[in-house]
Amino acid sequence: MTIATDTRRIPPFGGFSPRFYVLELKRMLRNKRSMIFTLIMPSVFFLLFGSDAEYRTERAGHGNTTAYIMVSMAVYGAMIATTAGGAMVATERALGWSRQLRLTPLKPVAYVAIKVLVAMTMGALAILAVFIVGNLRGADLPLWRLVLCGAIGWGCTLVFAAFGLFMGYLLPSENVMQLLGPSLALLALAGGLFTPLHNFSQGFQDFAKFTPAYGVGVLSRAPFGSDGSVGLALLNIVVWAGLFVAGAAWRMSKDTKRV
Repeated sequence: MTIATDTRRIPPFGGFSPRFYVLELKRMLRNKRSMIFTLIMPSVFFLLFGSDAEYRTERAGHGNTTAYIMVSMAVYGAMIATTAGGAMVATERALGWSRQLRLTPLKPVAYVAIKVLVAMTMGALAILAVFIVGNLRGADLPLWRLVLCGAIGWGCTLVFAAFGLFMGYLLPSENVMQLLGPSLALLALAGGLFTPLHNFSQGFQDFAKFTPAYGVGVLSRAPFGSDGSVGLALLNIVVWAGLFVAGAAWRMSKDTKRV
């Protein structure tokens, strides 16, 4: 006589699969609000702040000022995109979807990995959109340096994917991005993305080095030439990434009820 056992087959990689990734990405692409904030707004900001005719002839390291502003706005767009991708868990928590997933064999690590991958994909699209607009408006930077700026900026915004996850689990509102949007703008200003930090007082410059966007901005613009301490920027990114990942893991472990 065979006795049935209450066991469930654990899917490969804890449930991480290309199909799950594609489904999550389609959900993001169908969200009109996300598309406006991640793909349109950063390009609009670039046109407002970086398309002045004088900037096309004004040099900034190995490129012109137009390209410098383009990279900064692209990083800002990637910040919004990756944060929004991570913060989508707030909506899923409000709908009870995350609790349903906990009843499946899907491993939490696989779930988080999918969310981060989708967020990073949206970040890459945001950078690409701004780069296309920037080059059409006269951005001048050698191609290999441009690619390097984009790759570094994209990689560094992993910090904000973790930030989005942390906020998504911390805030019980489905309108989490309405709260995070102004916060990201302030972080971008403090990190020197909207305007160079040397335009501010020394006290503000010292404060900016402790904000999450500082390291991302400095590293992403490093191919232009000297723009701050690369070592300090790396330390900034590692510390903030560690804090946000730890915070997201902590809140996820506490997330056992519908909110």
